[in-house]
Amino acid sequence: MPLGTLDRTPPPFFKQGPSAVSKLMVCSALALFLMVADTRFRVAQPLRAVVATVLYPLQWLAMRPVLLVRYGAQYFESLESAQRWEEAARRKLAQQSHRANQVEQLTLENERLRKLLELRERVNTPSQAAEVLYDAADPYTRKVVIDKGLAQGIQAGSPVIDESGVLGQVTRVYPLVSEVTLLTDREQAIPVLNARTGARSVAYGDPSSQGGALELRFMAGNADVKPGDVLTTSGVDGVYPPGLPVARVAKVERRPDSAFARITCSPQALMDGARHVMVLAPISAQVLPRPGQDDAAAPARKGVRK
Repeated sequence: MPLGTLDRTPPPFFKQGPSAVSKLMVCSALALFLMVADTRFRVAQPLRAVVATVLYPLQWLAMRPVLLVRYGAQYFESLESAQRWEEAARRKLAQQSHRANQVEQLTLENERLRKLLELRERVNTPSQAAEVLYDAADPYTRKVVIDKGLAQGIQAGSPVIDESGVLGQVTRVYPLVSEVTLLTDREQAIPVLNARTGARSVAYGDPSSQGGALELRFMAGNADVKPGDVLTTSGVDGVYPPGLPVARVAKVERRPDSAFARITCSPQALMDGARHVMVLAPISAQVLPRPGQDDAAAPARKGVRK
């Protein structure tokens, strides 16, 4: 048979129908139509609801092993955390009980010694609670504003403390609010006492450090100061009551080219997160005037009357 007489067309059984490009265009148009219709008329919402209802049991069964592993890990982690917290709480309770017993004993001894030496009773510092409203608008200072002012009897110079230690000092008083300058402000200085050695010094604000810190200036290079030493108020300035926690020594740098050591301290109070504080009355407002001052003032008053 000659090759020219052969039929080259495929048999009807292998006919492909429309081309692939035509099918792609039709399916794309249908998909676009369904998307627009679903967006505008929610036509596929019933179908989604049916499919979700049918597949929910399968999803529930598939999630059981995952949830079991997750909840099991959380249970054991919570159990271990609770045991650690319980152990820490028991240890802290024992320490507080021991300290309470010591405080009671020391208080009794203090009362006996004062009676023996006929000393006057320690001045009880009046205080009132306040809430921090917001930080001051000046970005170059470390100040906060509290919700107590002249109407509540706040005085300029009053110490401000939180639950951890000394926070700062009232520097401006308005009728309803007051401005408190934090210890980490560059203009602040506070006399402190090293609880370990009993040495007195002055701590200055050091806002240049990250987060704000304090610095013990003009301390000799061979001064007995170690990291971890606790600094408290000395009470010699007539403003802060003695014994309030101020800071803890964080770093001591002894430089051979300088006669003074660079001592950096971290404040005990929450300088950035304090919300509730206590405003104390300055010691100078509670201490009685010296007898010499009364004697010197008496003739002056008599001369005025004449």
